[in-house]
Amino acid sequence: MATTRYSGLVTGFMVNQLNTWRLLCLPVSQQGSGTIERWLKPSMATYGPKIFKAGELMKIDYQKKVALLHKQKKHGVKLETLEKTKAAVSHLHTRYIVDMQSMDSTVSEINRLRDNQLFPKLVDLVDGMAKMWNAMHRHHKSQYVIITAIRSFEVPPVPRETTDSHHHQTCELRDIVREWHMQFEKLMDNQKSYIRALNAWLKLNLIPIESNLKEKVSSPPRQVDPPIKHLLYAWHDQLERLPIELAKTAIKSFAEVINNIVNLQDEEVNLRRRCEETRRDLFRKKQQFEEWHQKYMERRAALGEDANPEAPEAQNLDPVEERRHAIEEVEIRLREEEGHHLRLAKQVREKSLANLRTHLPELFRNMADFAFFCHDMYNNLRKNAAGPKDEVQG
Repeated sequence: MATTRYSGLVTGFMVNQLNTWRLLCLPVSQQGSGTIERWLKPSMATYGPKIFKAGELMKIDYQKKVALLHKQKKHGVKLETLEKTKAAVSHLHTRYIVDMQSMDSTVSEINRLRDNQLFPKLVDLVDGMAKMWNAMHRHHKSQYVIITAIRSFEVPPVPRETTDSHHHQTCELRDIVREWHMQFEKLMDNQKSYIRALNAWLKLNLIPIESNLKEKVSSPPRQVDPPIKHLLYAWHDQLERLPIELAKTAIKSFAEVINNIVNLQDEEVNLRRRCEETRRDLFRKKQQFEEWHQKYMERRAALGEDANPEAPEAQNLDPVEERRHAIEEVEIRLREEEGHHLRLAKQVREKSLANLRTHLPELFRNMADFAFFCHDMYNNLRKNAAGPKDEVQG
């Protein structure tokens, strides 16, 4: 009963824990995806490989035409040929200016979305993550306090077996912890992938679009060091420094502990079922003996008190004692199996409680520490991005 209550408490903790992590572990990139799509489409149109290639070919063609024009002037070609080359150069120059201005217009719109929509949404996301990890820290800390408080829970000396229901709960707990580990890993991987993708795009976004033409295109000034740059660079660096492996190892180790308990319970449950089978076998043999003994005594009474209606000619064994001896052998085997089962049940309960007492506080302490590191990281990011007046409390 003690183990069942303890395991039930732990299972309840873990179910709530997993439900929380399932909500958290949706791809982080879903946050702000509408804004990202709005600036990603014009960005791809501007920076797509086909556009780049066309622009480069036009510039090369222009440079060739300019070189040809200089060569023709130097060698004194016909005026008609020279004017034709000049017209081609002028046409390419005009096209290049128009394309560059169109590109500048698109880039300006991208940067406007980047600074006025994407950046504020990322600040809001950082704010939400700071609050989320603060709540997770309080949650894990509360779990640690509760589990630590019941570590002194004593096991009653009366041995109690592992029921099928209890064994099912332990298997469920193992599966929950395994999924928790998977969801945690997914959450951290999604965060890293999201920030890496944003940083990769930002590096392309900050590359200046230059013209090698002598007549510079009148482009609007571009912000070389926008606020989003500091946020994303710091976000990436601090994510890489988080002790993620420590938290992952803590969850995985606890899953292995629960799996070991499941294996111990499997052995006990199998032995209990063997006892039940032996008990049914004994009951069946006793019933068969009673039925046989009644018929045997009736035949013996009909033949005479000293007659043995089932005795072989060569020997005179007592069939009653022979069948009673077979029943006694089953009874002895049942007592041995029941004794073994009771001893094993006690060992399983003691080992299970010892493992839970040792590893549960360790698990929640590590997760509370990790949640604190994450909260501190996001709180610092938010302070740096939004200013000290909006600092997240807690």
